[in-house]
Amino acid sequence: MPSPRDIDTVLKGWDFKPGEVSARLFKARSGREVLQMRVDMGVLQMETDLRPDGSRPHGADTYYDYLVGEVVREGGGFRLSKEQCAEADREFVQYYHRRLCWLSLREYRRAARDADHSLAFMDFVREHSADEEWTLSHEQNRPFILFHREQAAALAALEDAGPEGAIHELNVGLERFRDLFARYGAEEQYGEDTLVRRLEEMREAVRRRYEVGRTLDEQLAEAIRAEDYEQAARLRDRIRAGRPIGADGGSGAATG
Repeated sequence: MPSPRDIDTVLKGWDFKPGEVSARLFKARSGREVLQMRVDMGVLQMETDLRPDGSRPHGADTYYDYLVGEVVREGGGFRLSKEQCAEADREFVQYYHRRLCWLSLREYRRAARDADHSLAFMDFVREHSADEEWTLSHEQNRPFILFHREQAAALAALEDAGPEGAIHELNVGLERFRDLFARYGAEEQYGEDTLVRRLEEMREAVRRRYEVGRTLDEQLAEAIRAEDYEQAARLRDRIRAGRPIGADGGSGAATG
């Protein structure tokens, strides 16, 4: 009989596959749902809400929440200590692993939520870190996290609101990427970026699959750029009315 302290029964029939994220939702003995991720030497188990390791740092929901409280207590001059940077790194890694699991399981809303946490935490450390090199080590991951966020948000919108909702999310995401490149003075690199191209390809794939042309949001943006304010007003009225109309007066989506 297996010892209650080994994990042989957990791993039985669940082989590790290099280069592949393998995750599952599982009922713990307490009855709560937990998330498990197969790794080379065993399994990671994570909570599905708040901090993945289930801890409450200094009584806060997450370490990010705790640090925000520290800023409130100490004022705008607050700077992260080396120990706090190390603890922040732990939380970033935990949310990264869980985000990968949610994407693997097609839990897109949850993946986007975890990406939002990481992006907000990155904004915080950029503002309050005294170590520029450490800050940049996180900033270089921002495009990858933002890509996960926009990909997940678009797929969730596709499920909940249909193809026009997905295209809208992808356009919003592309604007966020444009703003990110502008922040670092690299606007000329935007059109050649691999992640930007993947989001554009995803948007066009949705158009082809569901036979959607220019959405009302896109037509509105074009009217504003052309300073055709009468057309813009008409489009706003249609958007507010919630009419599911796609490009050029066609249906928003094809069935099948």
